[in-house]
Amino acid sequence: MPKEQANWSPYDNNGGSCVAVAGADYCVIAADTRMSTGYNILTRDYSKICKLADKCVMASSGFQADVKALQKHLAARHLIYQHQHNKQMSCPAMAQLLSNTLYYKRFFPYYSFNVLGGLDNEGKGCVFTYDAVGSYEKVGYSSQGSGSTLIMPFLDNQLKSPSPLLLPAQDAVTPLAEAEAIDLVKTVFASASERDIYTGDKLEIVVINADGIRREYMDLRKD
Repeated sequence: MPKEQANWSPYDNNGGSCVAVAGADYCVIAADTRMSTGYNILTRDYSKICKLADKCVMASSGFQADVKALQKHLAARHLIYQHQHNKQMSCPAMAQLLSNTLYYKRFFPYYSFNVLGGLDNEGKGCVFTYDAVGSYEKVGYSSQGSGSTLIMPFLDNQLKSPSPLLLPAQDAVTPLAEAEAIDLVKTVFASASERDIYTGDKLEIVVINADGIRREYMDLRKD
């Protein structure tokens, strides 16, 4: 009997792009707010950025139902941690927890591609980038999502992080000032939204520094 339709899939890709840049005393995490499926825009105002702790924020693209489930799981684990230790989880600790959580589900993964950013225990910016099954790396900047193939070469050209093979190990944070990093992020999204149909509508920028967390917004093209 001939097959009349494609097999059902438990996954979808809702598109969108995420970027994170770490500096000496700040971290900038940004994502667009468009959520799509195929050639349809489901909503133009969906935040892909989730605050996990006071100094730790995660931006996620991929399948947003899995992203929401992952965010709820991390929030529950963080609450347990706070009850047990009477303090918030640090950004590097949250990075390890996210890796463990993704790897635990490796045979039926959360279809989410995450960048985690924040401040470490010394107040320095840190960015961690992930694949869907928990492999992660500490970097100075990263991008995930449908526009990452356009954004990463641009960031590599502008920021060029030192090789992880260098000895002694070089610091991964970028040399930019906070305002310059925000301008760079705005530029890469304006550029990506010209070519990637899944990136657009609005840009949400979260800046983490010693003063706390603040948000900025910028309009992107809406077609």
